[in-house]
Amino acid sequence: MLCGIGFDAAVAHEFAKQKTRGLQTYIRISTKEFFKSKPYPFEIKMKDRVFKTEAFFISVANGNQFGNNFTIAPSASLSDGLLDIVIVKKMNKFSLPFSVLHHVAGNNLPLPVSDFGNKKNIIYLQADKITIGNPALAPTHIDGDPAETSPEFIVRVVPNCFRLIQP
Repeated sequence: MLCGIGFDAAVAHEFAKQKTRGLQTYIRISTKEFFKSKPYPFEIKMKDRVFKTEAFFISVANGNQFGNNFTIAPSASLSDGLLDIVIVKKMNKFSLPFSVLHHVAGNNLPLPVSDFGNKKNIIYLQADKITIGNPALAPTHIDGDPAETSPEFIVRVVPNCFRLIQP
């Protein structure tokens, strides 16, 4: 599961409207949306801590990849009971692609929640629950599919919610 609020969701919404699919269309839409993108205000609550920021996007995952093997949360595990939260904060747009590439290359390890006011451009955290205030109603996606947005999201891990039978 991976959901996102902001730039990546704007891409998902535009991509869903296209007649042709595939990586080439995705790159074209991503490039167009990059130049139109702006940071959104968010209020993040985790473990009795509150953090306000402006960010291009926030991804919440319990798996480590977007499509096409693009690793957004390098330390994510489907079985650790934690969500991996990636916050791509407001920064110079020239720096943005380089910061994201540095992150997806695995050079950005999760910080303790107590450190989430850190001055890094990309904050990577792990927690079992997060509340995200979205006052500007930034667009949303769930696993790459456009979703209706909301002024607040509560995302949490539900332990042992699936029982799989294996032969």
